[in-house]
Amino acid sequence: MATNITCAAIQMQSIPLVATTRGYPDSGNAIENVHTGSVAVVDVNGRLLWSAGNPAYPTFTRSALKPFQALPFVLSGGPERFGLTRDELALLCASHSGEDMHLQAVRSILGKIGLDESHLECGCHVPLYYESVSQPAPERRSWTAIHHNCSGKHSGFLAWCRLHDALTRGYVERAHPLQQAIRATLAEAGQLPQDRLPAGIDGCSAPNYALPLDRLAHLYARLAQGGRDRQYGQPMGDLFDAMTSRPDLVSGEARSDLAWMTAGRGDWVAKVGADAVQAIGIRSAGIGIAIKIADGAGRALHTATYNVLDQLGLLDNERRTMLERYRQPEIRNARGTVTGDIRPLFALQPAGA
Repeated sequence: MATNITCAAIQMQSIPLVATTRGYPDSGNAIENVHTGSVAVVDVNGRLLWSAGNPAYPTFTRSALKPFQALPFVLSGGPERFGLTRDELALLCASHSGEDMHLQAVRSILGKIGLDESHLECGCHVPLYYESVSQPAPERRSWTAIHHNCSGKHSGFLAWCRLHDALTRGYVERAHPLQQAIRATLAEAGQLPQDRLPAGIDGCSAPNYALPLDRLAHLYARLAQGGRDRQYGQPMGDLFDAMTSRPDLVSGEARSDLAWMTAGRGDWVAKVGADAVQAIGIRSAGIGIAIKIADGAGRALHTATYNVLDQLGLLDNERRTMLERYRQPEIRNARGTVTGDIRPLFALQPAGA
């Protein structure tokens, strides 16, 4: 299959960010695997401040896009029209774990718009909860679309359709008015022509778009400013407030976004994406951060994210304690024996260096 991105180009764009090691306690560890990637840190005006690798690395945003997929609905006054609560708005931005609180909120949204879970077109999978807490999923249990981590986003998609009297069937298709509205809003927010937004099918069957990494970081710098955003104002503030007030709804027990936003104490808005994408906006610092691990290794992403926050001076002692499990986590085998660790390799470079 033809592609316009060569392996050589990818290698030039990425640098080693994280390594996994293996060894014995009495002899030290040797590097076993190296995960390359890129980091971009920008201010609210989109000016690059710090980077590692290629800050313009073309990155499918995956679930990091969710607040901006919800933005057209919020801009249209949808939450007010249907009486959605702040908690329910958080679910529109969520990659939830399928816990009871998540399922109840999604059912509430669907009820308010006069639909049910049979209208969801996201497919289904085992709830993320079980993997997150390292428990086996119950046997002989059937899962439905509401258990999909994107069912909150899809309930928001359906709400947009009801608000605009659009067909609900086929709402995930690229040609559907909803998806055209999302693409147009993203192009406007990202300050990119629509023909420069490479599209692909996401895990939940909705269109997803690739952005330069620094543009994704810029979106999150703006999201963190909330209602002070010059372009979208209060609708952006509503999304920020929803996500930061209920990070447990956006994420779930033992999940990384819950950890980042809890440590941020209402100042950090965070959203992970599949295949090792992380975006974080820091309100007080006026910055956005975007990270991509080139090979999609999630275990490398969390260590890279901790290290970026640390190098930017954002971790006080309390935050270090809260996030310690991501700093340099141990690797254990099936017997629980420590066999190595996951450790950072990079240093952020100031722009222009």
